Amino acid sequence: MLTALNIRNIVLIEGLELAFGPGLGVLTGETGAGKSILLDALGLVLGSRADSALVRSGETQASVTATFEFAQLPLPVRQALEEAEVDVEPGEPLILRRSLKADGGGPVSSRGFVNDQPVGAALLRELSASLVELHGQHDDRGLVNPRGHRALLDRYAGADIAGVAKAWDTWRAAEDALAQAKDAIEQARADQDLLLAHLAELTALEPQEGEEEQLAEARSAMQKGEKLSGDLEELRHLWDGSESALASLRSAARRLDRIAGEHPPLAEALQALDRAVIEAGEAEEKLEAAADALTHDPAELDRIETRLFDLRALARKHRCEVDELPAKMQEMRSALDAIEAGDAQIGELEAAARKAGDIYSAAACELSDLRSEAAERLDEAVAKELAPLKLDAARFKTAVTELPEDRWGPSGMDGVEFLISTNPGADFAPLNKIASGGELSRFILALKVALAEQGGAATVIFDEIDRGVGGAVASAIGERLARLAGEGQLLAVTHSPQVAARGGTHYVIAKSSEGTVTRTGVVLLDQAGRQEEIARMLSGAEITSEARAQADRLLEGV
Repeated sequence: MLTALNIRNIVLIEGLELAFGPGLGVLTGETGAGKSILLDALGLVLGSRADSALVRSGETQASVTATFEFAQLPLPVRQALEEAEVDVEPGEPLILRRSLKADGGGPVSSRGFVNDQPVGAALLRELSASLVELHGQHDDRGLVNPRGHRALLDRYAGADIAGVAKAWDTWRAAEDALAQAKDAIEQARADQDLLLAHLAELTALEPQEGEEEQLAEARSAMQKGEKLSGDLEELRHLWDGSESALASLRSAARRLDRIAGEHPPLAEALQALDRAVIEAGEAEEKLEAAADALTHDPAELDRIETRLFDLRALARKHRCEVDELPAKMQEMRSALDAIEAGDAQIGELEAAARKAGDIYSAAACELSDLRSEAAERLDEAVAKELAPLKLDAARFKTAVTELPEDRWGPSGMDGVEFLISTNPGADFAPLNKIASGGELSRFILALKVALAEQGGAATVIFDEIDRGVGGAVASAIGERLARLAGEGQLLAVTHSPQVAARGGTHYVIAKSSEGTVTRTGVVLLDQAGRQEEIARMLSGAEITSEARAQADRLLEGV
């Protein structure tokens, strides 16, 4: 709930600090004292448009700070803060601040903060829906806005929207899968002849993954062989034939073997010669292997180069790498297989979509029945509240209508709107189209009392809901405001002593002047102050003893 409001240099308010508590708080004061300034200031910190006219004359800067405290932050507030990456520790007050700067009469600039972390006005507006609900003479939000009527009725009915939303998501996913499969098959059928031609071309070539690298290495080796063939041929005489150097080494080793036992150096020479023969033999093997690997076969080289050219040409044609050609072949085969198996696949997906649609329709129809039953109960409950609020000729109706299929969604297939008729025989129409300012506020009060709404904004404000009424009607309004405040927080700007007497806390707004300087201030009244203020509201400028006595009776009566 709202626990504090700090205002600096807003219109006639030079500096003001207000503390608020739970229950019903009333704000009174003479006409023109500045009650609307408080609401404008609160609206500013809740993200309303910044206006240079709000900055106090003679000042260049203004600010408003609103403090809210909760046992636990409302879920929509937590989600909005998390999405905006704004940290608020559990149990920590939520402090919204908005500052204005108007320099030399130029355009006003504003900055927003949540717990001293910079934020945009859009986030403040998003948070405001869960923090403060304002109902005024020209309010077009809250209960007046048809966009919120369905959610209000669902809360009243205790409806399971999550189950319908889940069924909707499943149905949409099934329909999307079916649409994608149909598109893919239609595209494949349109490209079937081209696919067959491409696949035949690829199949004829039958590319293999890694083949390009292998062919390139083989071609490189053969090209090197062509270049080195002369050198290798010249080296061949070193090991080939009976007159080769290797043959001579072997012959020398055999002769030395016969006499090596005659003297130690001869044996050592034989060992060295044997090693030379072994090393030369290994060299011979390496040279033979190199000669075989580097054999230049013009026909094979031409085949390899042709294969490389064909593979690379196909890769360019299909805009991929050569190694990706096998995957391309598989994609084409899969696309052609999908065409053949398409009817069976489409049939399965259609069946799944129908089943999901039936489940959603059943859940949505059950929700519609629940809404219709709750709408009747709500209409009866609101009707009971109208007569005491001097709306006895009016009628209220909760219209639950089936939407066209293209407007069905996770909240079901119904549209919900609160309608009223203010005169006998008159047609029903939306709240904000037919009711006057005072009637509209009283309708909203009746509706909120009937809803006994849970999960709405933490703080509810009614601005002059009692305008144009008095006596028993004003008493009925006050009684309902107090009842509605219940365990929560409700603030009422009022001109009615009957409403003011119902307040748990009472603030008076007054304007004062010193020379050419005018200021608006707000004072929290004690019991004696309350008696005097209510007496003023009863009697006008001159407070009489009769007015004080009547004020006492009003205060005692609550």
